[in-house]
Amino acid sequence: MFISFFNELRAAKVPVTLKEYLLLLEALQKRVIPFNAEDFYYLSRAALVKDEKNLDKFDRVFATVFKGLENLAAAGETAEIPAEWLAAIGEKFLTEEEKKQIEALGGFEKLMETLKQRLEEQKGRHEGGNKWIGTKGTSPYGNSGYNPEGVRIGGESKHKRAVKIWDKREFRNLDDQVELGTRNIKVALRRLRRWARQGAPEELDLPDTIRSTAHHGYLDLVLRPERHNAVKVLLFLDIGGSMDPHIKVCEELFSAARTEFKHLQHFYFHNCLYESVWKDNRRRQSEKTATSEVFRTYPADYKAIFVGDASMSPYEIVQPGGSIEHWNEIAGAEWLKRVSEIYQHSIWLNPVDENQWAHTPSISMIGEIFGGRMFPLTLEGLDRGMRALGH
Repeated sequence: MFISFFNELRAAKVPVTLKEYLLLLEALQKRVIPFNAEDFYYLSRAALVKDEKNLDKFDRVFATVFKGLENLAAAGETAEIPAEWLAAIGEKFLTEEEKKQIEALGGFEKLMETLKQRLEEQKGRHEGGNKWIGTKGTSPYGNSGYNPEGVRIGGESKHKRAVKIWDKREFRNLDDQVELGTRNIKVALRRLRRWARQGAPEELDLPDTIRSTAHHGYLDLVLRPERHNAVKVLLFLDIGGSMDPHIKVCEELFSAARTEFKHLQHFYFHNCLYESVWKDNRRRQSEKTATSEVFRTYPADYKAIFVGDASMSPYEIVQPGGSIEHWNEIAGAEWLKRVSEIYQHSIWLNPVDENQWAHTPSISMIGEIFGGRMFPLTLEGLDRGMRALGH
């Protein structure tokens, strides 16, 4: 079973190594946990999962491999349930009034304790009823019946009320294969981190406190600044026109970036970068910031991230006066080249499906200006982009 668990995790693209698998087996051999399903779940997750984006994949594999498993004790300590008991024979539909009359057993611990007792006491197959483990009944144990707080044993959940941690899949929104969301984006942005201690000393430095106390012979508290992500980011967001369908994902990216990066400055532009940008779209005509001023204000240690569909007429990129909103003295391509020269770590995130990029000449042109550092605005693309910025 454990070999199957290891293989299924690898098949689900959870990067589990043989060393980690052997570590888990060693922990089990030394009995570092009681032999029950919940403790085994947490131990195996801690040993085998290195990145939180794989937590949901782990839960799915665990539920599949150990389906129906509620106790890992030795075979002689619990009754063995024949597989045919677990087949769903039918489903008993109760009225709402009947369902309200069924009371929960008093929480997870009592539920599991009673389950163990029933397993030890029950000697035969049972169908229907409200006590024994079986099918079609109101007992909190079994399958195809109903109880407001139950443990499903075999089969497929019908009422979604079974109390089992790995089937709850609380980490599903961390999965890097699902759609974007603020929490998912935060996970991807965490690739771009460089810790540093800056500011006023407010955090207790325990090791130095111990050393200083031992040296002076009296309690000498030593404080230090808190650790923060020292990465500095310039975020340029394309707005309006063809970007309107991508507003939601850009809002999620902006929200996540503000949380993850303490040093974040954002500016808006339209289609291509020209001689001015702005911070408030409602005042974009009256409160603009010169792009050259941005370059002077924020030094080269900032990392530049552009977000836009890069979908426009090539004329808007390569020609003076190419902007559709005003007359630009300098071509947009020249401004973008200055960005890539000043900020060595710069990327462009594109919400358009990567398979469609080849059909839009302007996307290819901007991709070339950024030295191929254009990535799709997906979790996988964000992950690649953050790696590129970190190098």
